[in-house]
Amino acid sequence: MSRIKEFNLPDLGEGLTEGEILAWLVKVGDVIELNQPIVEVETAKAAVEIPAKWAGEVRSIFHPEGSTVEVGTPIIAIDTDPGAGPVPESTTSAATSDLPTPSAASLAAVQVAPPEGMVEPGLIGGVTPGGRTAVLVGYGPRTTPAKRRPRKPPAPARADHGVVVGDKNLPVAAKPAPQVHDRPRVGGPVLAKPPVRKVAKDLGVDLAALVGSGPLGSITREDVQRAVAGSTAVAEPLAAAPVTSGTSFGADREQRIPVKGVRRLTAENMSRSAFTAPHVTEFLTVDVTRTMKALDRLRGRREWRDVRVSPLLLVAKAVLLAVRRHPMVNSTWAGDEIVVKEYVNLGIAAATERGLIVPNIKDAGRLTLRELADALTGLVQTAKAGKTSPADMSGGTLTITNVGVFGVDTGTPILPPGESAILAFGAVRELPWVHKGKVRPRQVTTLGLSFDHRIIDGELGSKFLRDIGDFLADPEAALLAWT
Repeated sequence: MSRIKEFNLPDLGEGLTEGEILAWLVKVGDVIELNQPIVEVETAKAAVEIPAKWAGEVRSIFHPEGSTVEVGTPIIAIDTDPGAGPVPESTTSAATSDLPTPSAASLAAVQVAPPEGMVEPGLIGGVTPGGRTAVLVGYGPRTTPAKRRPRKPPAPARADHGVVVGDKNLPVAAKPAPQVHDRPRVGGPVLAKPPVRKVAKDLGVDLAALVGSGPLGSITREDVQRAVAGSTAVAEPLAAAPVTSGTSFGADREQRIPVKGVRRLTAENMSRSAFTAPHVTEFLTVDVTRTMKALDRLRGRREWRDVRVSPLLLVAKAVLLAVRRHPMVNSTWAGDEIVVKEYVNLGIAAATERGLIVPNIKDAGRLTLRELADALTGLVQTAKAGKTSPADMSGGTLTITNVGVFGVDTGTPILPPGESAILAFGAVRELPWVHKGKVRPRQVTTLGLSFDHRIIDGELGSKFLRDIGDFLADPEAALLAWT
């Protein structure tokens, strides 16, 4: 058996078809251990460190950082017995020589690439060689064939006074300008319908100076328009605006950013969701002064002093309690049925350097407030460090996006695929508010709830949003009343 083992880029369990090598954690000549991280790869969802399958010495690295590699492609070669001396040349290709020679029958069974628009094996939604369907975890296979909008042929360039046919510029006969009387019209009124008279008046055209082309010599709208075109055709062209010397508007002043990884997945998911689920968004402005005071009291307790407490914590708690009262909100449209889930994997949208990701807290409804606070802190820190695993971003059922951290009042968020509701939590501001019959400064925020109208009608969505607002307006009273 060969000492040199070639390590192929694995499928990380999320239907991965390719990955970009972000960084090599080892170099040629390094002695590595079993399960030691050797490379960081960016998949469609996250950056993942891949461990070594064998212990030994790194002999070759096949792909540099920044390259995109398909699943199953060798990325590194490891000498599993470096202490046995130099590697004979006959063993350098043993990784491939150990493979059986394909038979004529197996070569004949090779399938050609499918026609354009069909799903190829190994692509998302296609069948892999093992017979399973390659999917991104949590999103399911695509069952519809890909469609490509036909491209329109480029329009031929037009000359100012001719038509371009192939490479020839052929002159075209100009439409004759309407005839104008050399002398005033004699006798009878000008024949023109009221709409035509209005157009002529708006454009400043004297109908008496035109010869109509309509029935009985009446003037038509086209006559008026030709008169306007004829009068402007003889006008001197306006001088072009001077261009500042040295100013350019070309590629040297443009930046092209490849769409891949997290950004590509986000674009695909948002486009699919926006044009699949009929979105409805409702808004609610809430006095959260009591919530802010409750957070201050919580921070002052001895057992909470080392815990990061933010308004998002109580917003998450409000959502989880509201789901208990309205379980249909936590569901998925499955075509011929609606799947209502008895667990809440609460997604928290997080902006990272690689783009927007939505990791989720598994079974968040079973957590205590302290456990929920710790889970939120860990989720945010992991996302900022770029270490969120694909499993943490799969299986979300309901999402919160905290746009308030950017100073934004609220938004109309797009549903993550497979979810039926997403809540936008806006900035908390001190605003004048009527409280107990008097205008007082209060802490106020605005909530925006987008939901799938196939599952959630206006009444259910409104009640769900109202319950979240009621909790934030008086969290202590809501806890006593609902639990």
